[in-house]
Amino acid sequence: MQWQNSLLNMIGGVGLLLYGMSLMKDNLQKVAGKRFRDILTLLTKNRLVGLGLGAFITLLFQSSTATTVLLIGLTSASILTLRETLAVVLGADIGSTITAQLIALKATEIALPVIFLGSFIFLFSKTNRRKRMALVLVGFGILFLGLKMMADTMYPLKNDPSVGRILTQISSNPLLDILVAAVFTFLISSSAASIGIIMLLAMQHMIEIRPAIYMLLGANIGTTFTPILSSIGSSRESQRVAMAHFLFKTMGVLLAFPMVDYIVEFIKQVTNSPGFQVAHTHTLFNIVLALLFLPIIKHVAHFLEILLPNKKDPAGELKPKYLDENLLTSPDLAMGMATKEIIVISDYIHEMVKSTATLFANYNQDKADKILEKEEKVDLLSIATNQYLTKLLRHRLTKDEFKRAMGLITIIREYEFVGDVVESNMLGKAENMNIRNQSFSAEGLREIQTLNDRIVYLLHLVNTSFATNNCVLAEQSKALYEEIVDLLFRMQMSHIIRLKEGARETEETTFAHMELINCYGRISEHLKNIVMVLTDDLPYLWQQENMQLEVPVSN
Repeated sequence: MQWQNSLLNMIGGVGLLLYGMSLMKDNLQKVAGKRFRDILTLLTKNRLVGLGLGAFITLLFQSSTATTVLLIGLTSASILTLRETLAVVLGADIGSTITAQLIALKATEIALPVIFLGSFIFLFSKTNRRKRMALVLVGFGILFLGLKMMADTMYPLKNDPSVGRILTQISSNPLLDILVAAVFTFLISSSAASIGIIMLLAMQHMIEIRPAIYMLLGANIGTTFTPILSSIGSSRESQRVAMAHFLFKTMGVLLAFPMVDYIVEFIKQVTNSPGFQVAHTHTLFNIVLALLFLPIIKHVAHFLEILLPNKKDPAGELKPKYLDENLLTSPDLAMGMATKEIIVISDYIHEMVKSTATLFANYNQDKADKILEKEEKVDLLSIATNQYLTKLLRHRLTKDEFKRAMGLITIIREYEFVGDVVESNMLGKAENMNIRNQSFSAEGLREIQTLNDRIVYLLHLVNTSFATNNCVLAEQSKALYEEIVDLLFRMQMSHIIRLKEGARETEETTFAHMELINCYGRISEHLKNIVMVLTDDLPYLWQQENMQLEVPVSN
């Protein structure tokens, strides 16, 4: 019965610890939100600042694994480079040691007061930001409450002969210590949690300092497995970050393994407390790693580029570059990545429309094929980005975040419609005219080229307005749209006048000419809809189409 209760208490303690970490991480990401990417990009330019940043982020998240997975996502999204990320990874490992020091200081005793304080602030907070900061405090308290529950559970077990025999058997084999700790750390995805348990075992005198250090080394290796798994299927750059983390830890363990006896003697002279002995060893191990690798980060990055060369994609760039599902828990970052992907789509659309008019002057099959290739890319990226944003909508979002995500979905749809007009209508007209050996009159061709130039300029204004969030350009786009509407009407009248005059080319191509003008009109309409979303003049466009969509929205 005692074993059953102890097992349930241990499971409950681990659960509280992991839930506390998750609560802290999720709410800190939401609080950091909009400026987080810019701050990371700015501060990682300097190695030492990046090192301190990594330690600080891990102190907040209470998990070097979570920090490394976040860095992998940011690297995959091309926000950070490999060289910028490596210093932050080393700093994250140092940051993970602070939790161990707090455990050694018996900070677990403040768990309940911290939970009370966080809950009190949450209940009386009026804004989402304050509520999330309060939840960070609650998560911190729950984390240490879990550790306290495990400590209280372990205390009576230290006198149990069967527990002693199991721990003695494990402790007698250093490699087994390392393996067990590595696997356990991987399973719970938290080095802070596993090291906390190792410290509790040492503080309860259930294991000696030597096997505790071996387990500590195993936990440091185990924390690298989850980032490696999360990098599978991501960009090569993000896989290099995960591999760097693994190599840092593995090299450190290989260097420390034959020196454990010396480490034990040294650490015993520093302190007599088993808890502090484990905590100080953990801190020392990761500081030494930083001192060893920080000066040679460029060489490490070069080695990783050789070890993991860039993948050759036989299909070209027919896949999203910026979308990373690891960032879906942070809506602002996720929408930032979706925005970057939409900018790629808008560039393809710009190239397609710009190239189309030349096909009516001088049809070239190679040019037509290139436009079709771009349309395929637009379709693929549009589908992928739409699915990505749809997944984001399943997360709990604020009303502003929900509205912004739906606005991005609308913009994707409008760009895709423009691509469809070019592919399905305009290219088909150009090909048919080439097969029938037809051509526009000189005056008609000049009109089409003029209209195309205006539409391309409108595309440029809309794309730039979207990419830079420039309201002035958006208003200019509206004014230009009105000019284009007037131009379309005048060109239709001009074409009718040429028909009355009996121009042969005009008669042969009248349907193609009028249809082409209509195509440009439809493109301008879709671009106007994008501008309306950007200027918030079309707030109900998506609302009417998505009334059946059930999405959790927080106030």
